[in-house]
Amino acid sequence: MVQVPAASRISTARRRTPPLWAVLFAACAGQFLVVLDIAVVNVALPSMRDDLGMSAAGLQWVVNAYTITFAGFLLFGGRAGDLFGRKRLFLIGLAVFTLASLAGGLAQESWQLLAARAVQGVGAAALAPSTLTLLTVSVPEGPARARAIGTWTAVGAGGGAAGGLVGGVLTEGLSWRWVLLVNVPIGAVVLLAAAWWLVETRTGGRRRLDVPGAVLVTAGLATLAYGIVETESAGWGAPSALVPLLGGLALLGAFLAVEARAPVPLMPLRLFRLPSVAAANTAMFVMGATMVCSWYFITLYLQNVLLYSPIAAGLSCVPHSLVIVAASKVAPRLMVCAGPRNVAVAGCVMAAAGYLWQSTLHADGTYLGTVLGPGLLMMAGAGLTATPLASAATTGAPTEDAGIASGLVNMARTMGGSLGLAVLSTVAAARMSGTGPEGLAPGYALAFQLGAAVLAVNALFILLALPRAPRPARKDR
Repeated sequence: MVQVPAASRISTARRRTPPLWAVLFAACAGQFLVVLDIAVVNVALPSMRDDLGMSAAGLQWVVNAYTITFAGFLLFGGRAGDLFGRKRLFLIGLAVFTLASLAGGLAQESWQLLAARAVQGVGAAALAPSTLTLLTVSVPEGPARARAIGTWTAVGAGGGAAGGLVGGVLTEGLSWRWVLLVNVPIGAVVLLAAAWWLVETRTGGRRRLDVPGAVLVTAGLATLAYGIVETESAGWGAPSALVPLLGGLALLGAFLAVEARAPVPLMPLRLFRLPSVAAANTAMFVMGATMVCSWYFITLYLQNVLLYSPIAAGLSCVPHSLVIVAASKVAPRLMVCAGPRNVAVAGCVMAAAGYLWQSTLHADGTYLGTVLGPGLLMMAGAGLTATPLASAATTGAPTEDAGIASGLVNMARTMGGSLGLAVLSTVAAARMSGTGPEGLAPGYALAFQLGAAVLAVNALFILLALPRAPRPARKDR
């Protein structure tokens, strides 16, 4: 028998077992880019309009083209990672995302920018599930995994929180193009590091993708997301919103029917027999619906009522960003002492209290008197809630379903954010009576009141539905 030199055995072992810091770096950097690009373009929209001659509807699609394709392809990306390799999908997704960012930054026509943003969303959908799956397959269940997920959550929250500030600085200091071009050097560095350090993991057996299920869920989620987006401008009863909403729900119903009979389903329905997976994703959907709106309405209040500039508004949210990152990092330690369910309930109650406090905003408010205190309470609650929910949503899922479980977490949060923003924006608009501070502030206040009620109900749901300890996965489909 041929003897393998000791040095070769050590090198092989090292390559087969990458250091945790390398996995954590790749996963968190990928998640940061994905979340950052949902919000970073908002401040740059006026400059894009002036440079490319875009209409108001076109500007809306700079954001929506990304979020719709992102939501539509998330489950597909998660399952493809399980079957064809998590590292492979991570690298492919990051490469597509980076190249699309370059194309968007160099766009000379509005259609080129919109096409690049749509392709960015596809790349993000392949990348995002892999970021969490890399952690769940590399770190065993328990406190160590909770700490890794806490870091992943904190970085993701930081990416969303930093979007407005980064976008404002790049737009005013350089050009709107740099809100997209900044992804290129970061993506290239992460791509090289991931290609060198990460090792491949995937499900054993036949690599057969459920094509009918993939088509139905992608079309259903994209159509539903499109309908949600249309409600913001057309209203809930308009045919342009109602038809895609109903069509999306019908497609998703057909998807579930196909999955129940598929020999190798895209989304194994057995996952939803796990109380932790079903309850955590439902609660994550609600948290996405409310916390995305908190950033949106706080930024609008700062700029439209307190008359802050984009950069000043972004800087004003830095304390909020630091608090949500800190809370996400503290959550794993609290989970060891109090349990994931109790930490999630406490965080959700804190977020609800912050929302209720923020609903007292008015036209004559100030940053210190009206924004800072409730904002910090909301973000502390969000950070404490997100980590245990993400951990519960992936704990107990079998290894072969790790990618799809991660995709569900991202999908729940993304779709929740889209739906929540559409609903609360409609509610806020109904209370507004003009474009001045006195007319806008009551609408923002009402949105926070409704958000507080939704979060209070979510806290009760988590208490009743999320188990103390996740049950082991069943092997039958």
